[in-house]
Parts: sequence; structure tokens; C-alpha cells
Amino acid sequence: MKKRAKFGVGIGVILVSLVFLAWLGYGESKTYYHTIAELPTLHGADAQHRMRVGGTVASHSIRKLSGRVDFVLEGEGKTLPVSYTGSDPLPDTFVDKSQALVEGSLAPDGRFVAERVQAKCASKYEPALGGATVPAGTTTSTTPDATRSNGSM
Repeated sequence: MKKRAKFGVGIGVILVSLVFLAWLGYGESKTYYHTIAELPTLHGADAQHRMRVGGTVASHSIRKLSGRVDFVLEGEGKTLPVSYTGSDPLPDTFVDKSQALVEGSLAPDGRFVAERVQAKCASKYEPALGGATVPAGTTTSTTPDATRSNGSM
């Protein structure tokens, strides 16, 4: 009977440890989405959380420095200076006037320190003639040949 008790205690310790580690990992991985206009209203612990912010990259604001890339995001009539310090290369679509989503945290000086940058490509889809969207590079034909059957019925 003593072996069973030791085995049960061991299993209990392992389960409690796994649950604690899962809870800790969940808390660390939470990311809140905020708009640029909301950032000045955050105070205390809310300003320290990991967060995502989206906006448009301001024209001529991208500056590549050693170890980081600085740029400015615009949105809702507000601007946000951003310093990207991540190790991944920036996306090819990250250019002036592109939509970007940054993930990181606010620095005490008001800058946003980003660890990840995602760029949205606004020109990826072009409007088709009928109002539907088709991937860029795909052609649509409006000639009668395109609607004609191959003769088999």
C-alpha cells in the first residue's frame, strides 16, 4: 500500500507542475490589440502588457540603424514612433504607405518597441470587372470565346 501512495503523490506533483507551467505560459503569451489613439489612455499594468498595434507606415519614415529599424505608424489622426528590434527580416511588402501590424510593448519614452512586424499588401487583390476580387496577375476574359462551350453537349 505504501508504494501506491508514493506513486500517487509523484503523479500528483507532476500534474500540478504541468498545470502551473501551462497557466504561466498562457499568461505570458497573451497579446492585447490596441489602436494608436488608445495608447495614451493606457496606464499602469495595462501599458506594460504585450500588445499589437496596427496602422499605416508614414512616408519617408523608415530609418535602418544598426540593430534596429525605426519608423512611424499613422492611424486615426495620431502617430506612433516604432523601433523594431526583432531578429527576423522585415517583410518585402513593408514600405512607405503600407499597412503594418507591430507586436511588442510601450517604452517609457512613448516609443513602441516591436519584436515582430507584419505588413499587409493592399495590392494583392485587384477588383475584377464584375465586382469580385481575383488575385493579382490573374487575367479575366470578356471575349465571346471565353463563354462559348467546346461544342460538346
